[in-house]
Amino acid sequence: MTLSRRKILAGAALAAPAALAAPSVGRAQEPIRWRFQTYAGAALGEHVTKPIIDAINAAAQGELEIELYYADQIVPTGELFQALQRGTLDAVHSDDDSMASPTPMRVFGGYFPFATKHILDVPVLFNQYGLADIWRAEYEKVGVTWLSAAGQDPCNFNTKKEVTSLADLEGLKLYTFPTAGRFLSQFGVVPVNIPYEDAEVAVQTGELDGMAWSGITEDYTVGWADVTDYFLTNNISGAWIGSIFVNQQRWADLPDHLKELVMAAIKSADTYRNQWYWGGEARLRARGDKLELRSIPPEEWKQVEDAAITFWDEIAQEGEVHQKVVDIFRDYNDVINRAGPPYTF
Repeated sequence: MTLSRRKILAGAALAAPAALAAPSVGRAQEPIRWRFQTYAGAALGEHVTKPIIDAINAAAQGELEIELYYADQIVPTGELFQALQRGTLDAVHSDDDSMASPTPMRVFGGYFPFATKHILDVPVLFNQYGLADIWRAEYEKVGVTWLSAAGQDPCNFNTKKEVTSLADLEGLKLYTFPTAGRFLSQFGVVPVNIPYEDAEVAVQTGELDGMAWSGITEDYTVGWADVTDYFLTNNISGAWIGSIFVNQQRWADLPDHLKELVMAAIKSADTYRNQWYWGGEARLRARGDKLELRSIPPEEWKQVEDAAITFWDEIAQEGEVHQKVVDIFRDYNDVINRAGPPYTF
C-alpha cells in the first residue's frame, strides 16, 4: 500500500509540470495581432507600405499578424495620430503633417519647403544629422513610439492648366499638404483639403485644378496622370518625409525578437521604395505619354526658393525644437550646396 502511494505521488509530481505548462504553450502560439493604417490609397500603398507588412507577416511565422488598411479605411488620415494614441490603431505609416501630429514635428513632416533635394537626403538627415533623436524624443512625450523615417518622391505639380510662370499659380486649387499649402498660398495657390481617394474625381468635377502632392511616379500609379495634362518639373521639396509610428504600449509589449524583425522589414521596404521612386521619376519624365512636361525658368523660380528662406525663419521662431530642426536643415543644405552636383541640381 505504501509503495503504491509513493508511485501515485511520484507520478502526480511528474505529470503536474506538464499539465501546468500546457496552457502557456497555447498562449505562446496565439498570434499578436495589429491593425495598421497607411496614409496611402490602395494603388500607392502597394508600393510604399504593403511591402513592409508582407515582410513582417512572412517572417513572423504566425507570432505577429498585421492587417493593413489603406487611406481613410478605419479613420480619416487627419485622425491617424489620435487613433494610434488611443489604441484604435496599433501602427501607422504617415507624415506628421497629414496626421495632424500634436508635436513640433508636424510642420516638418510631409514636404517642408526646400529642406531636401533628393530621396536619400531623408535617411542622411535622420541618421547622420540627429533628426531621429529629436523625432523619437518628441513622440515619447505624447505616448507614441516613432520607429523610422524614410524619403519618397519630390513635391511637383500636376495640373489641368499649363504652368510656365509664377503668375500661372494664381488661383490654382490644388490638393496638397497643410504646410506645403501654407507656403504656396503666398503665390496665389488655393490649398484644398479633401480625402485622398476623392482627389481624382475632384479634378474631373472642377473642384481641383490639380495636385501639389507628389512626383510623377505617383501621378501615374494612382491615376492622377489620367485626369491632369501637365507636370511642372519645378518642385518645392526634393523628398517626402514620412514615418512609421506604433502605439507605445503595443511596442513595449512586443518581444524583442519581433521588434528586430519589424525594424528589418521597414529597412528592407525603404530600399525597395528608394529605387522604385528614383527610377520611376526618371523613366516617366523621359518616356511617359500622359503628362506634358512644363517648367518655370530658374531665375523666376528663385523667388520661390528665396521665399523658403523667410519661411524657415518664421518656423524657427515657433519654438526651441523648431529652431533646432531648422538649424539642422540649414547645416545640411550648406554642406550639399558646397559639395555641388550630384548633391545639388
